[in-house]
Amino acid sequence: MTNKEIASKFNELAKIMELHGENKFKIRSYANAYVQLRKIDRSLFEMTQEEIVSIKGVGKAIAEKIIQLKENGTIETYERYKAQTPPGVIKMLSIKGFGPKKISTIWKEMGIESLGELLYACNENRLIEIKGFGAKTQEELKKNVEFFLKSEHKYRFADIENIAKEVEDILLKSTRGKLWRVGDLHRKENVINDLTFVTTSESIPESTSEFSVERSSKGVVKAIFQDAYSVTIIQTSEEDLDDQIFKLTYSNELQKLGKTEQDVLSRLGLKSVIPEMKNLRIEDFEILTRLQGTILEEEDIRGVVHTHSTYSDGIHTLEEMAMGAINRGYEYLVISDHSKSAFYAGGLKEEDLIRQWKEIDELNTRLTDFYIFKSIESDILNDGSLDYDDEILSQFDLVIASVHSNLKMDLEKATSRLIRAIEHPATSILGHPTGRLLLSRRGYPIDHRKVIDACSANGVAIELNANPFRLDLDWSWIPYAMSKGVMIAINPDAHSVNGIDHIHYGVISARKGGLLKEYCLNALNLEKIRRFLQTEWK
Repeated sequence: MTNKEIASKFNELAKIMELHGENKFKIRSYANAYVQLRKIDRSLFEMTQEEIVSIKGVGKAIAEKIIQLKENGTIETYERYKAQTPPGVIKMLSIKGFGPKKISTIWKEMGIESLGELLYACNENRLIEIKGFGAKTQEELKKNVEFFLKSEHKYRFADIENIAKEVEDILLKSTRGKLWRVGDLHRKENVINDLTFVTTSESIPESTSEFSVERSSKGVVKAIFQDAYSVTIIQTSEEDLDDQIFKLTYSNELQKLGKTEQDVLSRLGLKSVIPEMKNLRIEDFEILTRLQGTILEEEDIRGVVHTHSTYSDGIHTLEEMAMGAINRGYEYLVISDHSKSAFYAGGLKEEDLIRQWKEIDELNTRLTDFYIFKSIESDILNDGSLDYDDEILSQFDLVIASVHSNLKMDLEKATSRLIRAIEHPATSILGHPTGRLLLSRRGYPIDHRKVIDACSANGVAIELNANPFRLDLDWSWIPYAMSKGVMIAINPDAHSVNGIDHIHYGVISARKGGLLKEYCLNALNLEKIRRFLQTEWK
């Protein structure tokens, strides 16, 4: 388990204990452990119990539970409460905006024990009579339950990438190498529905302790890997192989252009197309043909834009973040901690900025062939204005403007709020435009065309936030953004050194939208981005 996964176990424990009305001080201690443990750099499972106890905010009881996790894979206290709780009620704890106290109320007062029952109760307006609920709360809960059910049994690509390789290795042995990825997996979708493969082998993989074949019929094998991941193996003949791969991988829209892959490529005027782009729209290919250029590769990224340090809510120091970028071969780092309104994330007050700028200046005198740019992730306030006054904002090398609060907006409100921020002279990059968290939180609705047009008119780049929970701007809007001359920044939003590696997922998502190297902001080398910042955004 990673430290974040270990920390999450204590968050789950705190929630289930609150659900059962247990001691609030114990609940608070486990909730605090969740916050503290996820920030620890060294693996908790490699530490002794004494070392764990010495961590701030972690006592003997929590240390003992971490040892239990290491030895047994679970926490006894959690399992005890879990045994007293219906599985459907435990699922409710994962729904956004639906805390343990409200769940306890509908469970114990209304006897609701499943998501289906909860959704039915919402549809029947049965919650509005319960204390703590109202029409608006009920409607929001209904939307969140529907979103949760729709997202269930789906996986973020980052969570499934290594799992897919393990499954592939198992299948390659039984199919003797006659195996091809198709569908979502082949296209590296942001969210994967299942792991689908095509094989010309007649042999069916046997069940193992980790790989369970559930059924096999008419050339389709259904299996489960590690009791969690759905796997589909489609058996076909050598003669039908190309046809099967084509039908399972290209979008329905592109398949209308012809009966084979070669038909589609000929109609598009292309010799080949990368797997990630096989569900782009025809009009998007037309945009790419007009623009021309080279599809972005991961090695094209020259600098790390949008990172956090211990000055706000990051795990590592500014120098550690810089060394992490250097060790990965990057030429520059844009440090963009949270602004002062983000009090929940330790946002920087003006005096903190002065201290940080001084440290950046000192590091830049010591580091060779590498540069740290002064930036900030400035909160877009409710009225669309930016955090800090103009005098402060003008002193940054670049400003990333992002929404972090008051997320419940309609399309008109969200769009106007973003556009006002885009129009601010200090804004350089629009951060994670919709605020979505894949499979966890719906983004607020925006008029993408109006927002992109505003960025074009004001010379503002748009972030493709590379955190695999976000991947926001969505790749489907990249062709339109490029057609308007808008630069895209592949930003890891790194809160730790390892977070820099999220650039990998950002590039995959960008390639799905056909992002050309020429339109990627941080594909500029150090010399070029310095010149760009001096001429374009000053």
